[in-house]
Amino acid sequence: MLNIDIKPKIYTKEQAALKAEGYCVYQERSQQEVRNKLYEWGLHQSDTEQIITKLIENNFINEERFALAFTLGKFRIKGWGKLKIKQALKQKKVIDKLIHKSLSKIDDEDYLNKLLQILTKKSALLQEKDAFKKHYKLTQFAAYKGFERDLIIDLLKDNHLA
Repeated sequence: MLNIDIKPKIYTKEQAALKAEGYCVYQERSQQEVRNKLYEWGLHQSDTEQIITKLIENNFINEERFALAFTLGKFRIKGWGKLKIKQALKQKKVIDKLIHKSLSKIDDEDYLNKLLQILTKKSALLQEKDAFKKHYKLTQFAAYKGFERDLIIDLLKDNHLA
């Protein structure tokens, strides 16, 4: 058995700044994601903050743009509800004002349609015969996806999915 210690490559401030630009161009990033990556590359706090400031000044990082892209992507592609999106953005240290603003961009009708779509698809997959257990499983599933319980229960009742 080989015992090889793989050490992360350490970059100079200039190398890291260029690499960080590429990292941000590839996809929208939060300040915290970039900060973590710079630390991973061996930079100290002062250098990291200087690079982040430059990235913000040159519009490589924009928290509002990131929050919106993250929110709409997770909603449309992953089928996440607002609660799960909000929690994920908080973990990325996005401020509450931007979280609220990005969540408000999700159309209410699209949101209900997405929840109905998720519940309908899951209902068809469930083998459960007991209506109470099926209702519980569907509620749990949609709640895990980050949808609000009152919306889930209303949709289940209105559409007779359980």
